[in-house]
Amino acid sequence: MTEQGCETIDPRVRRTRQLLQESLDSLLQKKELDKISVQDITDSATLNRATFYDHYADKFALLECMVGTRFHELLAERGVRFDGSCASALNSIVLAVCNYLTRLQGPDSTRQLEPHMESAIIAVVRRLLLDGLQRHPRQDGISSEMVAAAASWAIYGAVKEWAQTAGHGRPEDIVEHVATLVSPIFQTRDGITS
Repeated sequence: MTEQGCETIDPRVRRTRQLLQESLDSLLQKKELDKISVQDITDSATLNRATFYDHYADKFALLECMVGTRFHELLAERGVRFDGSCASALNSIVLAVCNYLTRLQGPDSTRQLEPHMESAIIAVVRRLLLDGLQRHPRQDGISSEMVAAAASWAIYGAVKEWAQTAGHGRPEDIVEHVATLVSPIFQTRDGITS
């Protein structure tokens, strides 16, 4: 399992991170993020503060990891993989971002979490795209990293705009539009997809 770019092999590490994420999630059901301290999180998880800081720099890093982990799990549940050129995989990624953002639409208190959710979702999508792009390098000299970054921000930005539009309709209705906007990013100058 990959969390925020770090390979987690040791089950104890995975379990500790899971406890911390579950504690933060539980606390977020009761109060706003700025009213939650690291001590609150560690008390809820029955861990000490030193253990917390062994895994996360602060509660914001924990939040981003929690969101990223959940979004990554959503993609894994759907079997979404990107091989650098597959249109159906791109559609699946866009649909997953749509579904995830619509699930998060709710009370105004979730707005404070938005920058952290944005960062985590973009990071997961970028890594997924980068993995596929690195297996099929471009011939035009544009780095896979740059393509993955541009595409992940474009996907998130387009879906966020859709999600914030009143009466936006079903996620399935917008997927093709977003994929049409984003797919040119994957094409080389001569029009051949790498």
